[in-house]
Amino acid sequence: MLQPHKIAIAITGASGALYAKLLLDKLVQCRDQYEELGIVMSNNAKDIWRSELGNDSYKDYPFRYFDKYDFSAPFASGSARYQTMIVVPCSMGTMGRIASGISDDLVTRAADVILKEKRKLVLVARDTPYNLIHIRNMETITLAGGIICPASPSFYSKPTTIEALAATVVDRVLDLAGIDVKTFRWGGWEQMNR
Repeated sequence: MLQPHKIAIAITGASGALYAKLLLDKLVQCRDQYEELGIVMSNNAKDIWRSELGNDSYKDYPFRYFDKYDFSAPFASGSARYQTMIVVPCSMGTMGRIASGISDDLVTRAADVILKEKRKLVLVARDTPYNLIHIRNMETITLAGGIICPASPSFYSKPTTIEALAATVVDRVLDLAGIDVKTFRWGGWEQMNR
């Protein structure tokens, strides 16, 4: 029997709030493709959102938000059967704690749960360049079953706005999460709903 799709989203304090915003925008449009969606957002992520996007529109989404230290959130336990977790953007500090198995907040606990349950963890790494510690943390997470999806836009769709450029990353993340999106595919265009 197919389990209903449940998704946890973590928004950390790395630069790249636009990626998180576009992801939430698209998930609103795809509500028929998942049963539950929970969000945990750090205070630093809220500050970055306000600084980069000039608003606090993260409050306007119809999703359930959880405090960074709310270990009673459903996705803090494998028994809640959340299949996917996306960390967007993923700071290198968060990635390092996940790689080290340090479950000191809801973000790292949920990531630990997703990995131990052999489910899908997608980390949208935003920093550049990477140092050797970052690369080794990425290797550790990859070996544990996680997916590192750097926020590296693609250009073959010829994006003409910063939002369209960032959407090339977000659409890839949604593909990895098993969400069907209308987007540019290599070899031709599908109808885009942006």
